[in-house]
Amino acid sequence: MRNLRVFARRPIPVVAALGLAAGLVTHADRIFLVTLLVGGVPLVLQTLRSILRGRFAADVVAMLAIVTALVLGQYFAGVVIVLMQSGGEALEAYAMGRASRSLEALLARAPKVAHALRGGEIVDVPVETVRVGELLAIKPGDLVPVDAEVTEGTSSVDQSALTGEPLPIRAVAGTSLMSGSVNLDGALRVRALRPSQQSQYQQIVRLVEQARQEKPPIQRLADRFAIWFTPLTLAMCGIAYLVTGSPTSVLAVLVVATPCPLILATPVAVIAGISRAADLGVIVKNGMAIEQLGRARAVVFDKTGTLTLGQPSVAHVEASDGVPSDDVLRLAAAVEQLSSHHLGRAVAEAGRARYTRLASVTDFAEAPGRGVSGRVEEHTVCVGSIGFLRGCGIVADAVGDGTVAYVAIDGRVAGSIEFADRLRHQVPALMQRLAVLGVADTVMLTGDREAPAEAIAAQAGIRTVRANLLPADKVAAVLMVGDGINDAPALAAATVGVAMGAHGTAVSAEAADVVLLVDDIARVGDAMVISRRMRRIALQSIGVGLGVSFALMIVASFGHITPAVGAVTQEALDAAVILNALRVR
Repeated sequence: MRNLRVFARRPIPVVAALGLAAGLVTHADRIFLVTLLVGGVPLVLQTLRSILRGRFAADVVAMLAIVTALVLGQYFAGVVIVLMQSGGEALEAYAMGRASRSLEALLARAPKVAHALRGGEIVDVPVETVRVGELLAIKPGDLVPVDAEVTEGTSSVDQSALTGEPLPIRAVAGTSLMSGSVNLDGALRVRALRPSQQSQYQQIVRLVEQARQEKPPIQRLADRFAIWFTPLTLAMCGIAYLVTGSPTSVLAVLVVATPCPLILATPVAVIAGISRAADLGVIVKNGMAIEQLGRARAVVFDKTGTLTLGQPSVAHVEASDGVPSDDVLRLAAAVEQLSSHHLGRAVAEAGRARYTRLASVTDFAEAPGRGVSGRVEEHTVCVGSIGFLRGCGIVADAVGDGTVAYVAIDGRVAGSIEFADRLRHQVPALMQRLAVLGVADTVMLTGDREAPAEAIAAQAGIRTVRANLLPADKVAAVLMVGDGINDAPALAAATVGVAMGAHGTAVSAEAADVVLLVDDIARVGDAMVISRRMRRIALQSIGVGLGVSFALMIVASFGHITPAVGAVTQEALDAAVILNALRVR
């Protein structure tokens, strides 16, 4: 049904097909004339508007053929050209519509509703109506709707999509939160600092719009060939008139020269390439992206959530006071298995990975966002922040400058657990594959600190690292791969922007040209391979098609091909072009 809507919005190919069929059955030239007028005049006007805007495209020859066919009364040949040209445009529109529909669910993630505290009740209101100073409730799992300051409650807030910092921050009274952040585990009451239009989220949206406006257009594959093929066709028309003196021979040259391979080969190959990519969970939003993807020679990656998992994991366990490090992790993991905190879950997962089963816990207690305690194997175990341990009457000193949880056993500090983000396991193989595909430079851009950024780049095999970047600093790139809101301006400005849509943000998905619906960065390499195959097969169709068209032009210029025969011959060539382009699928 949706496929029919594309053609309903573009009725000319339907009208041309029905008119052509009716004219052939009834042998009525008037039907061909009406069909040519109804379908051909809009196409001619459309092409003229494009020429006035400075776009010299592949359909100029088709326009000339339609006009000449109308003037000379060769209505059948004109209708065939109308069907070919309008059909190619409809096919391209179908491919783009198919990709856009696949993104509808992703774009629903943007913050649209705020829980306002009005009249002593929580009322859901549109984000645009939130006033500065208004109190809002933010539930676990909610997006922060506007830039705000916490007035009550404790929670962990994930700002990685905005800042690139993989580890969530601890939100307490007085903590400033950016719109678009995710509240993880506690309920918060906040005061709006700015209206939605001035909040961080909307500022990045404006950067995206600006990048889109400044991004230079890239010439379509078919139009690049049209630049030289159209003048060649006009020259052959002149030769035909000099040789035969007949305007009909000129029309015959125009008909066989109508660049069906240009108009049809690329759209059909694009549809096949987009469909093939969609099978792998890669949504390509426009034909330009699938054309350019395989040509990238520099690929730029965001770090958090793109090269890494974007989730904290246990990086190192440090033991002290003579306690074995295995005991530190084993006892801490046993207590943390009952915790709802994201760092607690990371400790429990590390414990299960090493020991399979965790010991049972009694007398469990949790201070949300601060730490947990309980009895394990007749030991009192406390795990949490320095402040939490001190609140339990345990003397503890901070170590390191990263994210650390401290472990106390029976009232004494026994060690610490350091957390870090993990590199995706597919990344090293992807970098090797990109090198084989001809990518000369790989770059990592991140808002994270330099030390963890350098460490991830070394593991990934990435050559260039730029850390501590703001969203506006990421804008210049060739092929940009990212997932967060802060990546959206770069995704929009890049020649091709690729968003990690499986867990990324709506803004990045909307700004990007390509969206990965599966949480697998290796699909970037698959998409580049599909792009290269698509281009190769499209160029084959174009090369052979134009070669045959040129040979037919030579024959037609001597008056040996009538416009009607030329139109039928061109349709046979169209069928061959379409069948070849479908090999991309």
